[in-house]
Amino acid sequence: MSELEAELRKAVRGEVGFDVTSRALTTMDASNYRRVPLGVVAPHDADDVAAVLEVCRDHMVPVVARGGGTSIAGQATGTGIVLDFTRHMNGLVSLDPDTRTAVVQPGLVLDRLQEAAAPHGLRFGPDPSTHSRCTLGGMIGNNSCGSHSVAWGTTADSVRELDVVSGRGERLRLGQDWDGAPQGLREVVDGELARLRTGFPELPRRISGYALDALLPENGADVARSFCGSEGTLGIVTEAVVRLVEAPRARALAVLGYGDEGAAAEAAAGLLPYGPLTVEGMAADLVPSAHVLPRGGAWLFVETGGESEAEARARAEAIVRAADVVGSTIVTDPGGQRALWRIREDASGTATRMPDGSEAWPGWEDCAVPPQRLGAYLRDFRALLTAHGLRGTPYGHFGDGCIHVRIDFDLLTEPGVAAFRRFSEELAEVVVAHGGSLSGEHGDGQARAELLPKMYGHDMVRLFERAKGVWDPDDLLNPGMLVRPAPLDANLRFSVLPREPVDVAFGYPADGGDFSAAVRRCVGVAKCRTTSAAGPAVMCPSFRATGEEEHSTRGRARLLHEMLAGELVTDGWRSTEVRDALDLCLACKGCRSDCPVEVDMATYKAEFLHHHYEGRRRPAAHHSLGRLPQWLRLVARTRTAPLVNALAAVPPFAWAAKRLGGIAPERDIPRLAARTFSRWWERREKAPVGTGGDLVFLWPDTFTEHLSPSVGQAAVRVLEAAGLRVALPPTVRWRTPSGGGEGVTVAMDPVSLLRGRERVCCGLTYVSTGQLDRARAVLRRTLDLMEPVLGTAASVVVLEPSCAAALRSDLPELLHDDPRARRLADRVLTFAEALERLAPDWTPPRVERPVVGQTHCHQHAVLGDGPDRRLREAAGLAGELSGGCCGLAGNFGFEKGHYEVSVACAEEQVLPAVRGAGEGAVVLADGFSCRTQLEQLAGVRGRHLAEVLAEGLGASG
Repeated sequence: MSELEAELRKAVRGEVGFDVTSRALTTMDASNYRRVPLGVVAPHDADDVAAVLEVCRDHMVPVVARGGGTSIAGQATGTGIVLDFTRHMNGLVSLDPDTRTAVVQPGLVLDRLQEAAAPHGLRFGPDPSTHSRCTLGGMIGNNSCGSHSVAWGTTADSVRELDVVSGRGERLRLGQDWDGAPQGLREVVDGELARLRTGFPELPRRISGYALDALLPENGADVARSFCGSEGTLGIVTEAVVRLVEAPRARALAVLGYGDEGAAAEAAAGLLPYGPLTVEGMAADLVPSAHVLPRGGAWLFVETGGESEAEARARAEAIVRAADVVGSTIVTDPGGQRALWRIREDASGTATRMPDGSEAWPGWEDCAVPPQRLGAYLRDFRALLTAHGLRGTPYGHFGDGCIHVRIDFDLLTEPGVAAFRRFSEELAEVVVAHGGSLSGEHGDGQARAELLPKMYGHDMVRLFERAKGVWDPDDLLNPGMLVRPAPLDANLRFSVLPREPVDVAFGYPADGGDFSAAVRRCVGVAKCRTTSAAGPAVMCPSFRATGEEEHSTRGRARLLHEMLAGELVTDGWRSTEVRDALDLCLACKGCRSDCPVEVDMATYKAEFLHHHYEGRRRPAAHHSLGRLPQWLRLVARTRTAPLVNALAAVPPFAWAAKRLGGIAPERDIPRLAARTFSRWWERREKAPVGTGGDLVFLWPDTFTEHLSPSVGQAAVRVLEAAGLRVALPPTVRWRTPSGGGEGVTVAMDPVSLLRGRERVCCGLTYVSTGQLDRARAVLRRTLDLMEPVLGTAASVVVLEPSCAAALRSDLPELLHDDPRARRLADRVLTFAEALERLAPDWTPPRVERPVVGQTHCHQHAVLGDGPDRRLREAAGLAGELSGGCCGLAGNFGFEKGHYEVSVACAEEQVLPAVRGAGEGAVVLADGFSCRTQLEQLAGVRGRHLAEVLAEGLGASG
């Protein structure tokens, strides 16, 4: 243990982490930059903060304050000690509705403050798009704004007082009239009054540099306001008194369509006299599906408020009438507004990929100009992009003249980095020529501080340096930011990654087959760090269960980044740190859909486990659960299911089996079906069906086949009732394709005859445990079996959502060299999709019952649930299914050591929903894992939608 670490452990009550994982998790924020810290401290209180500063001052080690780690300019990274305020100093100390103030700690997430203020009709004005994970301390440090700044200003406008520890350890209470100012600051200001009165551009989003003009006597000598936006370089905030504003009782959202972004930008300033709450802009490039928006190639999102819905709508209608638009819509329904706002909020991640899939990066994320100059500035900005051969799609706070943009810089090669520097220097001059600020929201950090002389001149920058010297004479706090900055092209996070592609098993088609590019997808916007799943969202259940960055999608991506870099995590695929972080990944695939940049941690986990255990002994659960299809097939062949069930019911035998299999002792072993689905199929009396319906092949997945054949039986009945002809996939290998004919007799593979009948398998259990060689073999055998099916026009109906998702996504990505894989993936339909596409005129039975339950996480992430919603509605099954993840997630919840997290995930949404269900409600759970979790934790039997409809057929017949 180093001397510094030992002294910190002795001095503070909070956690001190000098281990590889703690450091790796904080090497980056949401910027292009990377610095490796010496250690991380999670302080308990202000005393801990002061103690850390004292120890670090003695050792001349810098200190960086960090909240949610979503800063865009690199200011939440450092080479010394990182203070993580999110673990302990994250509380709401008090809230006074009468004075409309709240006292907050720096690690408090903004949404938690909004939730506490809402019952009083109040809210905190600024609301960045990262509101679900950014912290008040970070917002103060960056002087954050958000979409409502046209109405309620920046964070500085909402700060009353600040408790701060200065670089020299002074406890200061900052306020107006020089309250709390460190000794010497007033003298600096009094000597530069003329410069301070003339040296700052007049615009609403001037964030760059220090706000020393707030110290002018005519501005109230407001030390707290002046401190906002100092990016942790002047002092460390330990508590803040913030102002709240009255929230409108009702809101309306007018979405205005324009021909292009230029027209939208020109129009934005003209809407400000109507008193909107927001004027946000974005173009079609950033909208995954524009069908939900009015006609246009770019849009302004204009929100209005009022005492009633009618008043809010009337104000929105007045704005629509005043606007020269090509299309418009007004939404007053809160759910509809949230859905539209999600499009805008996800832009910070969506913008990291160009339409052709190439990467784009921050760096010039939030320049701001006077709103009246926005149209002209955008034209010059576009011209500069073209001159440099670059691309980017601007969006952002058009009403405040603040533009966000990700640009396709080449930050991987020396010529590309040099071009990045040239563009940055020229764009800074363009911004200044339009009277703008290099930063309009996220601060200067390392990305822009070097260029501040272009905006302010060298004399003003030297004045900034003098102010920094008063607050922090030892340059202890976040050095290299704002003053005496590091070069904007140093410490780039990509420079440490391997230049040659890493040998991997999956194809990573969206990333050109490059695993490094896949890992680079995570840019740190941290949507995975939300503490509650909003609506149908899933990502990231393990973070919500543990609250640990290590168990967030971003945290895991950071560790994989450091594994590839090899500087901090030095043992590559053998890394225990990466393994432990991935251990609690449920492989729910929620990040694949909910992450704005579509990080697919389930695939990365499978890839890592494949390499990590290559040539090594695997955990017992990989054999017992990962090879589950083999074990269950053996039981079926030997017809020993009753014996297995009997032994599993005897506690000593069950205990031994779970111990040997690496299964959580708290779990019950599910009962096996006495008769498999396939055996039922072979022996059932075939009902006469018409010849006109489409032929579908019903996939006998492992769970339907061996554990819940009633689901398959119900699906057959419903599909046939809808007029479809049902068959099962072949169980012997065919030498030649059928050529499209049905009932063609072809020869069997003799080897298959010796082994008995083979079964198709999606390979899911092998993939989820990282047994990718075995998964490939199983999937190739499956493709061989499916050859005659692929020679027809028939669809493949898969009842188990996780298996359908594996066939749609994992199969073509794992067998990217086999064209049959894509052909099979394209044939896969869910139960509801099959009925909607192949039997559009069929009317399901009217069940007329309320439903509760949970949308399967793989269905949400990969398959989509639109057809399921429409089928339920047609059947009179009323109610919304919850989001999140059930927590069992295939093998995850059965593995030893995962039980507590598994239960915590279930308790988040699905268990409360089921417990609160009214009498007669149908509990829907299409996934076997979901049904098992409900049965074992709540004693409730969940049912597949096919079972409910089949029961309805019986009732109606």
